[in-house]
Amino acid sequence: MNMSYIVSTDKTRLDVALIHRFLSTESYWALNIPIELVERAIRNSLCFGVYLDVEQVGFARVITDEATFAYLADVFIVAEHRGRGLSKLLMQTISDYPALQGLRRWVLATRDAHSLYEQFGFTALDHPYIFMQRKLIERY
Repeated sequence: MNMSYIVSTDKTRLDVALIHRFLSTESYWALNIPIELVERAIRNSLCFGVYLDVEQVGFARVITDEATFAYLADVFIVAEHRGRGLSKLLMQTISDYPALQGLRRWVLATRDAHSLYEQFGFTALDHPYIFMQRKLIERY
């Protein structure tokens, strides 16, 4: 992997247009999401950007109280930079982030990246029947 890739939590570096474009047009989980929702989600989350020099090439956000719980969301690497170990770099950085140590539970939802997350300790729910959801919007 090229060592000029870095991960940063500095929100001032985030390319919100890139994040919105990916989520609203390329993701399966947030198709057509309005930019206003992306901006609010960024404001209220711990965000991780992946950069090649100054160009943002990846993103993830963690919704957390930084004490007991974290939900990992919106993880992506843009297509042109995939296959270079960047998702692992991103996940390792998130896993090692000081404010996220000692949490009781992490959760995420994925349709196709189980093998990536398993490398960082994620497993299927032990007791899926204890989890519930309140789903109010099917699609944006």
